[in-house]
Amino acid sequence: MSDILKMGVSRRGVLGAGLAGASMLAMPSILWAQDKSLKVGVYGGYFKDSFDKNIFPDFTKATGIAVESVAEPTGEAWLVQLQQAAQAGQAPADISMMSQVAMLKGQATDLWTPLDTSKLKNFSNLLDRFVNKYPDGRVAGIGAVSWYITLVTNTDVYKEPPTSWEALWDPANADKLGLLALVSNSFLLEVTAKTYMGGTNALDTDEGLEKAFAKLAEVKPNVRLWYRDEAQFEQSLKSGEIPMGQYYHDVTGLAAADGNPVRSTFPKEGGIQDSGCWALSRASGKVEEAHVFIDYMSQPSVQSLLSRKVGTSPTVKREVTDLTDKEFAAVSSDIEPIIPRYDLYQTKSDWLNQKWTELIVG
Repeated sequence: MSDILKMGVSRRGVLGAGLAGASMLAMPSILWAQDKSLKVGVYGGYFKDSFDKNIFPDFTKATGIAVESVAEPTGEAWLVQLQQAAQAGQAPADISMMSQVAMLKGQATDLWTPLDTSKLKNFSNLLDRFVNKYPDGRVAGIGAVSWYITLVTNTDVYKEPPTSWEALWDPANADKLGLLALVSNSFLLEVTAKTYMGGTNALDTDEGLEKAFAKLAEVKPNVRLWYRDEAQFEQSLKSGEIPMGQYYHDVTGLAAADGNPVRSTFPKEGGIQDSGCWALSRASGKVEEAHVFIDYMSQPSVQSLLSRKVGTSPTVKREVTDLTDKEFAAVSSDIEPIIPRYDLYQTKSDWLNQKWTELIVG
């Protein structure tokens, strides 16, 4: 299994699947610039390791700003740490890679220092969906990385790839599916709305959510496994024991490249695109350095490097990257994606989790 494959599994959930802790980049020669330094929080494990190896040293070389990378703890623990520290005027990290739901929750306490886009010369390269804004229009965060969840199949069992998410509901697929176990990481309500209800705007009302839950409940006879352990599903997909489901596009592609009988398909309704943002703690005094960092990370060349080395999808327009068609297809798609309704997981979290347990996985 390649490093990127192992990293791909460990980075997910957007919530930072890694061990808490911090490590200084092993570059003593850069520490002369103590007055020009940044603490940067990133998802742990191989994801952080890849940034330490492939991204941060080049940033320091280009800017003279030393980077201390901090492995973020799992779940929303990092958001809580940042909020509590900010109240005390401290910043465990100046910039952090945050989930979209955490971005919204941080907005509620004005945790994020608004970014000055006039200092970001690469701002125009960004796709609009990767600019996170406060309700009043201030920019709270900039897209750091993104990735796709797609429809995956075992090629020994399914000779032809499915073309639509409708395959999840097909009675021919009874007891054959592996699906993510949480309402907030599977994004299956959004898939249901995009496939059967005209789009995710159908989830704006409680009535629409009820209809989506009812339709999604029809999938249950087809589900063999509601998985939390991604490695368990991946192994079952490879063996053909669970020959269809939802999984990470880049990880599946790497597994196929290693000779496993698996494929990733972008359905006609689009893959699910999840992402993380760079956000600056209001307690940080490194505003100038933070803007330099975010602008650097938004360069097409750096986003292309991330695609090649970290396996993430670009947050900038495809045409400004130098990715080949093959490289782009390995991490992304030109099909308009399904964007999760992060707002719902902030405002209706308890209700959604209750309904999910009652109607879907219960």
